[in-house]
Amino acid sequence: MSSIYDFTMKNITGDDVSLSRFRGKVMLIVNVASKCGLTSQYEGLEELYRIYKGRGLEVLGFPCNQFGGQEPGSEAEIAQFCMTNYGVSFPMFAKIDVNGAGEHPLYTFLKKAKGGLLGDAIKWNFAKFLIDRKGSVIDRYAPTTGPSSLASDIEKLLG
Repeated sequence: MSSIYDFTMKNITGDDVSLSRFRGKVMLIVNVASKCGLTSQYEGLEELYRIYKGRGLEVLGFPCNQFGGQEPGSEAEIAQFCMTNYGVSFPMFAKIDVNGAGEHPLYTFLKKAKGGLLGDAIKWNFAKFLIDRKGSVIDRYAPTTGPSSLASDIEKLLG
């Protein structure tokens, strides 16, 4: 795949969603988990989404169970958890692998575009990739980087 817009992903209810749907938007792509010490970041991700959605931000959540088995539930359970506990309204997708033999090609693409400090592998839940309106991967943030600290970078891309 040569562009992020070439990918089609399953959303959390099993429907195909072409990422070309988000062409012209700023995207924040995050691998998420419901039973992680960082799970409270859902609150900050939802806040960013609510503040900036009208200006063109899309937050895309990709559940992943590769880190300590911290996303063991079904897609329906994940969706219910996110809505009940954090009021998540941003697009959520089906569970994927972000590393290893079963790694989803989207994450291969993202990691190739922006490697990590200690190698390209995703280190934990809530790693974040910021994509500009043209589909270029602009930055990668560590799992411990809180969503609110991304506001100035998002503002720059939104213009």
